[in-house]
Amino acid sequence: MKGFFENQYLSYKKNHIKNLLALAKADGFVHTKEQKMLFKIGKRIGLKERQVQELIDSKEKFTVNVPDNFRDQMNVLYDVMQMVWADGVVEKSEIKFCEDLVKEFGLKKDIVKWLLQEVFEKGTPPPADEWADLTKDAQKMFLKK
Repeated sequence: MKGFFENQYLSYKKNHIKNLLALAKADGFVHTKEQKMLFKIGKRIGLKERQVQELIDSKEKFTVNVPDNFRDQMNVLYDVMQMVWADGVVEKSEIKFCEDLVKEFGLKKDIVKWLLQEVFEKGTPPPADEWADLTKDAQKMFLKK
């Protein structure tokens, strides 16, 4: 039997993938490379392949789940940027999704351009230690007061 906190953590992980799926479906199609990225991220956060596949196969229309704190919001944005770049093409619908997402997070829209052009230049994610510093910079530059 799973405990309350174990179920909560599983729900948190699935919500993370649901946020990414909302983006992947923004252009009406989940590209093969986007699917591969979903499985990669799912594995990294501790989901089983079948759990990710169930979410991909779901007919549910996913809406954004807003994390409780800035660090978790930035972690969602880290993976969202990987999804945006997964197929090598940054679509207008993906940029719009990102702008809507950061608005939900209470961040300035300019963070999207900063992430796409400076932080994830050509789709290459920064290393984890660098991401921690970038998160601090983002909090100073893009958090709405």
